[in-house]
Formats: sequence, C-alpha cells, structure tokens
Amino acid sequence: MIYKGKPRKLIMEDGSVFLGTGFGEDSCDRVCELVFNTSPVGYQEIMSDPSYTDQFVTMAYPLIGNYGINRDDYETKHPTIGGFVVRDYNDQPSNFRSCKSFSDTLKELGIPGITGVDTRQIVRRIRDVGTGKALITGAGTSLEDGLKIIAETELKPDAVSRVSRKLIENYITVGAKYHIAAIDFGMKENILRSFIEKGCSVTVFPWNAKAEDVEAVRPDGIFLSNGPGDPEDVKEAIELVRTLRGKYPIFGICLGHQIISLACGAKTYKLKFGHRGGNHPVKELETGRTDITSQNHSYAVDENSLEGTGLTVTHRNLLDGTVEGVRCEADRIFSVQYHPESCPGPHDASYLFDRFLSLMDK
Repeated sequence: MIYKGKPRKLIMEDGSVFLGTGFGEDSCDRVCELVFNTSPVGYQEIMSDPSYTDQFVTMAYPLIGNYGINRDDYETKHPTIGGFVVRDYNDQPSNFRSCKSFSDTLKELGIPGITGVDTRQIVRRIRDVGTGKALITGAGTSLEDGLKIIAETELKPDAVSRVSRKLIENYITVGAKYHIAAIDFGMKENILRSFIEKGCSVTVFPWNAKAEDVEAVRPDGIFLSNGPGDPEDVKEAIELVRTLRGKYPIFGICLGHQIISLACGAKTYKLKFGHRGGNHPVKELETGRTDITSQNHSYAVDENSLEGTGLTVTHRNLLDGTVEGVRCEADRIFSVQYHPESCPGPHDASYLFDRFLSLMDK
C-alpha cells in the first residue's frame, strides 16, 4: 500500500539525498544522528526506548506500521527518539491490540517519519561511512541548504539528564526478598517490570544520584540501566560506581555496562555504526553458550584497556568480536552490553536477572 502524505526529503551528512513521503510529524525540519536497526518487529518499543534519543532510526525490515500501536508496550511515557526512516509504511494496522496508527502516534509526539525511501541503500551507506548527522526536511529544501543546516546543528551532549527521572521513585513489592537501587540513565520500563516480576522492590534514582542517598535506602544490590549517548559524559555515575564498588552487588546493562568499565579504569570507544537489532549472537566464554540478543548502542568497551582493572571479559559478540560482558568476582560486579529484558528481541538472556539475585543471596 502506498502511503499518501507530503513530499519529504532525507539528506545525509555525506551529501546523499533520498526523496520520500512524510508520516507522523510532517511539518518540521530536524537534524539527528542517522542509525539503523535490523529488528523485523518491535517498532513501538524502539520508538519509546530512551536510548534512541536524538537519533533517526532506519528500519532495515521494510514493512512498518502494520500492527499499529497499543497501550501496553511503551518503554517510556515520553519518547525522545528523533524520527523514523522506513521503506513501506502501512497506515491501516490490523491487530486486536491496536488502538492507534503509528503515524498518528508519532504526530501526537512531534516525531517525524519518512517512507518510500530505499532503506537498503541507506543501511549500506551507514555501514560503509559510519553513522553521522542527517536532516529530515521538506522536498523543496536544496542540497546546499540542507548541508548547511546539518553543519550548523550541534547534537546535544546532555541526553541522559534529559531522559532520566528527576525524583526518586519507589516501587514496593509485598513480601519482597530483595531491595534494588536502580540508577536511571534512560531505563526501559521492561527492566523495571522484570525486577518486580522476580519479587523485588525497587527504588529508582535519577542519573546523578549521590552515593549517600543510595546507601540511605539500604539496598541489597545496585542496578545501572541503559541510556543514550557517550558514557564518558556521565561523570557523576562513574564516580558513584567508584564509591560503591565492593560494597554491594552491582549489575549493569548497556550504558550501565560501559559506566562500570569506565569506573574500574577501562576505556570506551565509538563503533562505526553500532549494534541495533534483536538478532545479535553473543557467546558466554565460560560456558560456550551462545545467546541471540537484543542490542542498541553506539559505544563499546576497549578490551585492551581492561588489564589492571579487576574486570575480565565474560561475553563476546560473534559478529565483530567486541566485548559484550565483564565481571569482577571479588567485588560482585558484572555487566552486559546487550538487553536481557528483551523488548524488542529474544528471551535467551533473561537468566542474567536471576544471576544478579543470586549475588544478593550471598
């Protein structure tokens, strides 16, 4: 089905231009980092994942919008994704859970989308030249004007502070055996749901929580969430982990994994085009087990910088060999680069939540 909307244009930083049709918010010009995701489903979870703040997501799977949007699968109440680039947008969803079309939802949220473009070429371009800035604009914008807008637009470095909770929030589970202090850098709702389903009470702290405030609630363990941007920008969290290291079991996911590594003295670096999708194979080195994982990140831990940190590599990405997990047994710290709560994605790695609970048992 051909979606009928306003003519729109995607201009990449390297001068590539793609003409298409707008959906969602179709009257704004916006500059964001252009990335791609290989998941065939889960556009609602992707749209509402705070880790995609200020990013245009190119969906490698061509058909988007066909099952609509429902009330239950949001990962945050206030999505901050930059926009969507898709091959074939379907504005007539068919699903018993659907309550609204994808385009109507994006329009209400002020998020632009463009459809009818060759996403295969865009994905290949990103793989060849790496991620970079791009502009979604009206079809009448010239390439010269578009490149000028891109060059003059600086992407904000404060993404974590914008998406994190501002106040401490408590989630009490009756009869809970464990009390977890979770640091919110842009935490997905399904992480919180996963802990509650495991019978945990959770106190969620803003990204810049002080160590004394975290210790005041007497937690059994510390959890560090996913989130957007460069982990080196989140200096307050790095210092928090340094202060609490060895005092409590600590578990980190995605950005939390990178923050743990930085706090222990390791380094991180930006990947050429990142890992985004629900089909990344990751091997656990100790057992030889391979999990199919859900991932969304631009940065990775530098394996050569781990010497002397007390951290050892526990997991490795089988596509490019990058570090996917680390552990310090003495300090009861471990972390993974991927998302075991799996929205969108498989459930292979959900056992990691039980591993965290077993550390608190000890």
